[in-house]
Amino acid sequence: MRILLSNDDGYFAPGLAALAKALAPLADITVVAPERNCSGASNSLTLDRPLSVHTAPNGFRYVNGTPTDCVHLAVTGLLDELPDMVISGINDGANMGDDTIYSGTVAAAMEGYLLGLPSLAVSMAQSRPQHFETAARVVVEMVERFRGNTSLPPMLLNINVPDLPYEQIKGRKVVRLGKRHKAEPAVKSMTPRNEVVYWVGAAGSAQDAGEGTDFHATENGMVSITPLQIDLTQHAQLDALNRWIER
Repeated sequence: MRILLSNDDGYFAPGLAALAKALAPLADITVVAPERNCSGASNSLTLDRPLSVHTAPNGFRYVNGTPTDCVHLAVTGLLDELPDMVISGINDGANMGDDTIYSGTVAAAMEGYLLGLPSLAVSMAQSRPQHFETAARVVVEMVERFRGNTSLPPMLLNINVPDLPYEQIKGRKVVRLGKRHKAEPAVKSMTPRNEVVYWVGAAGSAQDAGEGTDFHATENGMVSITPLQIDLTQHAQLDALNRWIER
């Protein structure tokens, strides 16, 4: 089995190293990740300049572009053989609810899915986690499930893992995305040159976080697994909008 790994924290991130180490006994692993932290890059592609690929001493390849660039380049030209699966992560911090819109971790997996490959986005449910090895073990189990059932159609799964020792994980739960409150206000500050600058405000706290959501699952010590789709069409509004246009 061939697995392509990427992330949005950069090729030097500890979560990526933990994932590569855990999967090495199961598959032929190739890492193509950004050269710097690209958190919040979403699905952006670099179209205004060429991209370069370099190899780190540990064999990881890194690209001076976005997470989506990394997976796109790897699948469409960089690799001699197509991977069987794309896995993005392990991200330092959650990608739940509205986070999935902005997440470079989810975007890297989504690019694999758009290119026809089963893809996983994997994140720790807390920032600055201590137990990347727990998430890595969860991913190993997921890969073994995929390997045992190759008839499955390509899926895009968003996985969030509580920052707990593996033995304290209370199970896995297939759930929907929750929703956050609106983001905190932008933070205004002054540079030493008396220039006004703004920091984007922190993400809002969980709002729709009841049972059946990713927020609820991870808060209760369970791994949340959410199947994602690409179709952004608001199907429930199609008929009403068509009537409005016809009038």
